[in-house]
Amino acid sequence: AGDTVPPTVLIGGETGTGKDVAARLLHSSCQSNNKHNDKPFVHIDCASLPADLMESELFGHEKGAFTGALSTRPGLIEAAEDGTLFLDEIGELPLALQAKLLNVLERRVVRRLGSTKERVVPARFIAATNRDLHEMSLTGHFRQDLYYRLNVMSITMPPLRERDGDTWLLASHFAAQTARRYGLAHPIFSPGAIA
Repeated sequence: AGDTVPPTVLIGGETGTGKDVAARLLHSSCQSNNKHNDKPFVHIDCASLPADLMESELFGHEKGAFTGALSTRPGLIEAAEDGTLFLDEIGELPLALQAKLLNVLERRVVRRLGSTKERVVPARFIAATNRDLHEMSLTGHFRQDLYYRLNVMSITMPPLRERDGDTWLLASHFAAQTARRYGLAHPIFSPGAIA
């Protein structure tokens, strides 16, 4: 009863706004409410997965499922176990795999390529994109049903140019981090540098 899966979250924003950081913070916040805080965080960059391997990487495969499948291998969805599966650049996922992912989200099970056995997926799903998935769903470039299944909760990460106060905080953070790394004194920014 206390082991409910948190809702799916869709994080939107331009490249470089910190969508990955936000996903990791969401994962950490779930961990802090848990007795066991060693649950996996599996990051999948949908834009960098080779198209011919994407299905096997996500869903896994059984030995002999296709040429080159010399052993059974769980996919990344299974690897997330009861942690978090972060689907970065979800807008790059091909339509055929969007249907399979929708099935996983709706039924909370996954089936490896070449298998008849379904495995329960207790992982939390977080997706991120720099694209307008709503517009893509209206034009047929992204499944509408998957968009609504992913967009249970949404977070929009504004670009740094819209967060004036954050510029100074980030500059101070990275300067302190660099100083620690090289054993230097914490730098002091002049008013001109801050401006």
